[in-house]
Amino acid sequence: MKKIAIIMGSKSDEDKIKPAVEVLDSFGVEYEVRVLSAHRTPEAAADFAAHARDNGFCAIIAVAGKAAHLGGVLAAATTLPVVALPVQTSFLDGLDSVLSILPMPSGVPVAVVGVNAGANAALTCVRIIAAFDDAVNKKYIEYVNTMRDKTLSDDEQIRNRYSK
Repeated sequence: MKKIAIIMGSKSDEDKIKPAVEVLDSFGVEYEVRVLSAHRTPEAAADFAAHARDNGFCAIIAVAGKAAHLGGVLAAATTLPVVALPVQTSFLDGLDSVLSILPMPSGVPVAVVGVNAGANAALTCVRIIAAFDDAVNKKYIEYVNTMRDKTLSDDEQIRNRYSK
């Protein structure tokens, strides 16, 4: 099975990757976590991305805040899908991170999930793997069915409590 790279721009983002790691663990997806900065280690970040496919990765989660150029640096150096996970900052509450990621130039796509939405970043990668791996696809279908069943159960409880 292919693995996912989780690249943080700073060690201070470590708590933001925990939901992503939990999701990947729950699906049995392998991953590697690194700290590589778009601004402090641009050559190392680009080199990692350039060799990611050859090293068994099928997608990259780029975790960054503030200027948040990491996703773009990685996407410029690879053909793999890059999913940006913008993190909340003390400046503009993370909107600065989102606005740094969104205006990617044509031809260098970076998918973006919500601020601090590590679980959704990982689930996007799980879906990428599920497109080619039947076992992961089966687990993902079970995950979706569990969400559906819980929502329908919640609906029934609320209807019983409030409907007259």
